Amino acid sequence: MIDIRGIFQRKNRKKLFQALFLAGFLFYPVFGDQYAIGQLTQYFVYGIFAMSLDIIWGYVGIFSFGHAVFFGLGGYFMTLVTKQMIPFMTTFHSTYAGLIFGIGMPALFAMLLGYFLFYSRIAGPYFAILMLAIAVIFERIAVDWYYVGGFNGIFNIPPLTLSVPGLLAYEITHPILLYYVILGITVGSYIFCHRVVSSPFGSILSAIKDNEERVEFFGYDVASYKIKIYIISAGLAGLAGSLFVAVFSYVGPTIIGFVLSTEVLIWVIVGGKGTLVGAMLGAILVRFLEAFLSDIMAYYWILILAVLFIVCVMFFPRGVFGYLFRDD
Repeated sequence: MIDIRGIFQRKNRKKLFQALFLAGFLFYPVFGDQYAIGQLTQYFVYGIFAMSLDIIWGYVGIFSFGHAVFFGLGGYFMTLVTKQMIPFMTTFHSTYAGLIFGIGMPALFAMLLGYFLFYSRIAGPYFAILMLAIAVIFERIAVDWYYVGGFNGIFNIPPLTLSVPGLLAYEITHPILLYYVILGITVGSYIFCHRVVSSPFGSILSAIKDNEERVEFFGYDVASYKIKIYIISAGLAGLAGSLFVAVFSYVGPTIIGFVLSTEVLIWVIVGGKGTLVGAMLGAILVRFLEAFLSDIMAYYWILILAVLFIVCVMFFPRGVFGYLFRDD
């Protein structure tokens, strides 16, 4: 017989809800129209970005108020490579090279930035303000620098391409195929993040969040651990940014500055900080509500969304999905 009580224990219930959501996403193209499928594809990209923030904020307590810097860097480097705008990449440009740069350059920047910030013991509100200032600086550079499109950005960015040099180059432009490719990358990103936070490395990160001084007392190099998870987070955000420009065929200053940095915080809070999958679903939920409310209430949708956010913070401190997906 099936143990019903065992199914609804917290750990098993978490797996059950994850399976239900995954099944819903897998079968959604059967029932959804082409426009809705395209919208949900875009929301998956934002979901990956939300997980990139949650893995450092929810599990380590690093409040990165300016996280769109890494998202934007990923998008811009993906564009520069696939549009052949980097001189030495003119003979080798593809989705693969774009993703390598789109993930690697934000990770490299996070390594350099993290070294100076974490070994200087900059944390808390000072870290948040500094990251916000960096996001504003990068947004200003993107607006004023004509080479990367300036205020108008860059259009007609090549789509994701499956290629074998000299044999095959297939552009993923069909909406349903693109949907499943992005869904697969989203699921893979979640599995990777879950393995990180569930590993012995992740246990030390949780200990750092709870009591950093005690972890240092036991001889661990706390700054080194923070830098490593910061690099992982930045690389994941860069992946999301790279996918963003491939899906939208556009990159511009709006993806690297203050506004997106604020929005991703809302997605994580609404979905459930410290859950990964809750943060991803929070991004999908908020983006869906933005699209839905803006259609039916052109002038008041932002106000309504703000009220919903306040209600969520007051009455659902763990987030809308946090109660389903938290381990504790």
